[in-house]
Amino acid sequence: MRAGAFLIVTGLLAARAAADPICAARPGKSTPACTVPAGHWQVEAGLADWGVQKGDGERDTFLTIGETTFKYGLTDRSDIEVDVTPWQRSTSRVAGIRQRASGIGDVTVGYKQQLTGDDAPVHVALLPVVKIPTAKHSLGNGKLEAGLLVPIGFSIAKSPFSIGLTPEIDWAADGDGHGHHAAMVQVVSLGAALSDKVSMSAELWGQWEWDPEGTGKQASLDGSIAYLPRGDLQLDAGVNFGLNRQTPDVELYVGVAREF
Repeated sequence: MRAGAFLIVTGLLAARAAADPICAARPGKSTPACTVPAGHWQVEAGLADWGVQKGDGERDTFLTIGETTFKYGLTDRSDIEVDVTPWQRSTSRVAGIRQRASGIGDVTVGYKQQLTGDDAPVHVALLPVVKIPTAKHSLGNGKLEAGLLVPIGFSIAKSPFSIGLTPEIDWAADGDGHGHHAAMVQVVSLGAALSDKVSMSAELWGQWEWDPEGTGKQASLDGSIAYLPRGDLQLDAGVNFGLNRQTPDVELYVGVAREF
């Protein structure tokens, strides 16, 4: 491409980004109803994600580097999403004995479809996902799983605040590896735009697993901050605090999102 044409295209993309800032699924656990514009790519990467969980003489930690979601806008109201984890490590220490496993993670593929228009008072979308078991058994369960998310969001009139809901129902593998069971996730978030470039959010997250071997429950209280140096680029960081013994005590992460 000649330099003049490149500058024109770059200017058009910059103008579009200024008018329509990037809308990413990170930071936090909630999922927005927005999609990537038609013909555009979006990359959302977790640079580092670390967590620790202690209890009954055991200390478990996990570290994930580079988990990335690649998105492509099919239409102005739909996109396809692929999430990959190139490297993760899990460490467990009990009675002075340490076990460690590391490697690639599972791959998740999803398709998001907006059900409402941009001018609707409440934004709703559907996001069916399928998990492809690419991680080794020491890091994953080796089973195909699926789920359906329903991102819902709306802004509070004449205020910088917005509310998001992400109910989710999953078809999860049994702990013994011989079947599947129902699982559910609920996320409630409150966001605040502190300025055109900075926003913060607080979330309450819960997960329920109805495994035949026993019901599992997790819950966390989460907080995050996002900074937009420009309309097509976002930097973020967050912290999650576990609210019961089945949930990691603390999780810290930083990441970046970019639209092309």
